[in-house]
Amino acid sequence: MNNKHNLILGNLGESIAKDYLKKKGYKIIDQNYRTRYAEIDLIAIYRRVLIFIEVRTKIGERFGSPEETLSKKKINKITRNCLAYIHQNGWKKDYRIDAICVVFEENKGLERVSHYKNILF
Repeated sequence: MNNKHNLILGNLGESIAKDYLKKKGYKIIDQNYRTRYAEIDLIAIYRRVLIFIEVRTKIGERFGSPEETLSKKKINKITRNCLAYIHQNGWKKDYRIDAICVVFEENKGLERVSHYKNILF
């Protein structure tokens, strides 16, 4: 797959994750927040907790699940980025890092959306 295809797929996955979170009562406050460490796909507030969401999207799971792409190195990069955001915005309350994995069937239909809360612990 080429980079343009990956970008389109990633954007579609983020859009689905965003809709999923909104239906659950999360308020999306930022998207694609970048620092030199990494990018945070979505930032939301839910019950006065600041939540950073990493979205992983794949077509099919024949070559592994999106969950398997959440390496320790990737999570460490996300964590550094979250701490930079918290510092820059003066957030003093609770926060956590979640992951949402979106899987499409080979024919592009949505297969599943899985939400993992607090992936650091």
